[in-house]
Amino acid sequence: MQPAGHLGVILAGGQARRMGGGDKGLRLLHGQSLLQRVIRRLQPQVRGMAINANGDPRRFEGFKLPVLPDPMPGFPGPLAGVLAAMDWAAERGAPAVVTVAADTPFFPADLVQRLDRAAGAGGFSLAATGGHAAPDWHPTFGLWPTDLRDSLRRDLQAGQRKMIDWALSHGAKAALFPSAGDPFFNINTPDDLASAEARHDL
Repeated sequence: MQPAGHLGVILAGGQARRMGGGDKGLRLLHGQSLLQRVIRRLQPQVRGMAINANGDPRRFEGFKLPVLPDPMPGFPGPLAGVLAAMDWAAERGAPAVVTVAADTPFFPADLVQRLDRAAGAGGFSLAATGGHAAPDWHPTFGLWPTDLRDSLRRDLQAGQRKMIDWALSHGAKAALFPSAGDPFFNINTPDDLASAEARHDL
């Protein structure tokens, strides 16, 4: 299913310090890289994809997807990856872009459909579990309007780094998902990778 024909970008620009550095997305889980698993889960939900990552893009050649570096130096965090995604999607005439994290291989197969439904007229939503009263946000999973890219660029240049604060100040809605099964479990440490190996819902 491809709601509204959205484009999607996989955020893989982090430095993975808790994993000992390198690319978390290239770590193997049951013989496949995390990035392969994320691509496989996202591909049926969007009409085109890219990877946000920094450094030499040739290490991602095997995925045959565009590689988008952060548009500003110094590894300013995932909001910079969102800006890279917005710029790329806007160049292709898209009103919004979906982002997902490269280290979260269990995200829902109906992610984009639910983000799209929750976004409403503002076209802006973030994934969350729990209830509307006190949602547990998963802000690397979102539908971001590309017409906010200049505002985001200015705020990043001014030092904004908090995804939730920025998104909520610009009208983001919660796309609520069941918390059962921990669909947004992300792999930050070797212990997390071992826990993921024990799961059976890939």
